[in-house]
Amino acid sequence: MNRSPYITDAPTVSTIMLKVLLALVPGIMAYTWIYGGGILVSLTLATSTAIIAEAALLKIRQRPIRPYLMDMSAVVTAWLLALALPPLAPWWLVVVGTLFAIVIAKQLYGGLGYNPFNPAMVGYAVLLISFPLIMTKWPAPLLLAEHPLGFMDQLHFIFNNVLPNEIKVDAITSATPLDYLKTQLMLKQTVASITATPIFGMFGAKGGEVVSGAYLLGGLYLLQQRIISWHLPTAFLAVLTTISLMFYIADSAHFANPLFHLMSGASMLCAFFIITDPVSGPTTPKGKLYFAAGVGLLTYLIRAYGGYPDGVAFAVLLMNMCVPLIDALTQPRVFGHEK
Repeated sequence: MNRSPYITDAPTVSTIMLKVLLALVPGIMAYTWIYGGGILVSLTLATSTAIIAEAALLKIRQRPIRPYLMDMSAVVTAWLLALALPPLAPWWLVVVGTLFAIVIAKQLYGGLGYNPFNPAMVGYAVLLISFPLIMTKWPAPLLLAEHPLGFMDQLHFIFNNVLPNEIKVDAITSATPLDYLKTQLMLKQTVASITATPIFGMFGAKGGEVVSGAYLLGGLYLLQQRIISWHLPTAFLAVLTTISLMFYIADSAHFANPLFHLMSGASMLCAFFIITDPVSGPTTPKGKLYFAAGVGLLTYLIRAYGGYPDGVAFAVLLMNMCVPLIDALTQPRVFGHEK
């Protein structure tokens, strides 16, 4: 006769983090195909910096180094930050952002399990506020670039800020579609005329649509593996779609359609990899819905009316502050107790 309790073996932190890294691989492959191998340099820099910084802080805090490094949480933070940065970000930008994410946003709060804010988004927000010009300049996809850079050219640019054959930086970089859309709308242009420019694709950024689709594929893998629950990505994407559709119906000349918002910026990365952080997010099912809905709403409002082109990082950090209250107000009824 079977006896209770019927408890299955819960996956370890390292197993969960490894599956998250595996789910990011399709996005990295698409990223590399569209923009070149420069992203691999950023990933390597971010990973190395995260591991060294985490080991140093653990040593200073007199904590065992190997178990904490082997949980792979620092690597996940490094990858998420690197994938949110421009593909040709200078090496020092990647290092500074990663150091801030690991040292300030994670270890100074006590390490994994104690950080109230998403470390990758803290690092990204600090870089965006400090270096807005660099953070909003992205290269054109390789297939469309007037002067496509090979891997060695990208490597020299990342470390030495040197381009071959006296190519100007402006010839290989431009504003992101979200930034360009916001700027041109302020100049009284219509969405239709703005999105007719070459940097826009069928739905979002040309080439960026493929990357977003790859993140979606990785997110579906995480759902299938039950690493994340359906509540967070569903609520975020549903609210972002609904509010952008409402504004689009009200004034399609000045507000982009829902597919543009879903396939542009960090929307898909946010839905499946950022807001699903189990430490800085809520723990209750209902709380996850409220949290993700808040992130989706704030993301759209910042994109439409804020001072920054993509509101994902700030939306996540603002909602991180609300997590204790959300959890307190959405606790399920204890069995045997009145509501």
